[in-house]
Amino acid sequence: MARFTPHPDQLPLNWSDNEAIELIVEQRLAERFEAESFRWRFRLVAIETAMMGLLVLVAGLLLKQPTMMVARASLLVATSCFATGLLVVSLSAGTAKLISRLRRWRGK
Repeated sequence: MARFTPHPDQLPLNWSDNEAIELIVEQRLAERFEAESFRWRFRLVAIETAMMGLLVLVAGLLLKQPTMMVARASLLVATSCFATGLLVVSLSAGTAKLISRLRRWRGK
């Protein structure tokens, strides 16, 4: 197996020896992934909201219920689904921040 040799003009970096650089990289990655996880959770809540609203709408129309009643029920289901989804996402994000702060506080 050939060993990688950097170009002579390239600055040699040894990541394994410098723990401070590793810590900085890990912290930045954790922050980035945490922000992305919130976005993905929000997307899932939006998709779930649309699916539940459409499910109620289609089911009501297929069962030949009054259109306005079905539309109102569909809107009510979608609104409540979105509200509870946002509540769950917000609480999980807040809990994750609290746990990370506790870990940092206990680690010091």
